Amino acid sequence: MFKNLSRFLLPLVMVLGTTSAVAADVVVDTNDPYAMVKAVANKTFDRFHKDKALIDADSDHLKVIVREELMPYVDYKYASYKVLGQYLKDSTEDQRNRFVDAFEGYLVSTYAQAFTEYTNQKVEFSPGVDFSKEKMVDVNVQIIEAGRPPIKLLFKARRLKDDSWKAFDLVAEGVSLLSSKQSEISNLIRQQGIDPVIKMLEDRTKEKVTIKAKSGKSQS
Repeated sequence: MFKNLSRFLLPLVMVLGTTSAVAADVVVDTNDPYAMVKAVANKTFDRFHKDKALIDADSDHLKVIVREELMPYVDYKYASYKVLGQYLKDSTEDQRNRFVDAFEGYLVSTYAQAFTEYTNQKVEFSPGVDFSKEKMVDVNVQIIEAGRPPIKLLFKARRLKDDSWKAFDLVAEGVSLLSSKQSEISNLIRQQGIDPVIKMLEDRTKEKVTIKAKSGKSQS
């Protein structure tokens, strides 16, 4: 289940794992979606380096970093509803609430797992444009690695009622994470029902982050 999510998450990890480390007290301007994406990347990677000893002791600490540094700027409720798609109107309030919670936990777990695979590519953030009249914007990013074509990404962000912004989708080389997950989860709900899908998401959330062996040596 959800095996192809890594091809969306690894580019995100590249973004978070290649920006310059900055002071931990950097302020994230949530009223500017372009500045927000760049600042969150910096804060998350700075925390990753600062907590390296904790991560080495317990790889699940990556989930703590994702939940504290990244998820406050992700509109996971909106994303959850988009993923539910046509089944949103058929679900009960309790099912919707449990699905949102399960999907958030699933994102935390899978982003944390993706963090174990980051490498030191160069990242380029496109300059921001006037968004004063926009409700949604695309924040374009390129991942540059010597000898390979650039990886083109865009983060979709939406304006909230208080004029702040949150990201809700990642598009990697033209393929939307939300669209991919909506198709996959819709099929599972149609076959099994929403409650079993919630249970599967919850089970994935509980899985321990595993750090793969590198250069023939295992890491714990």
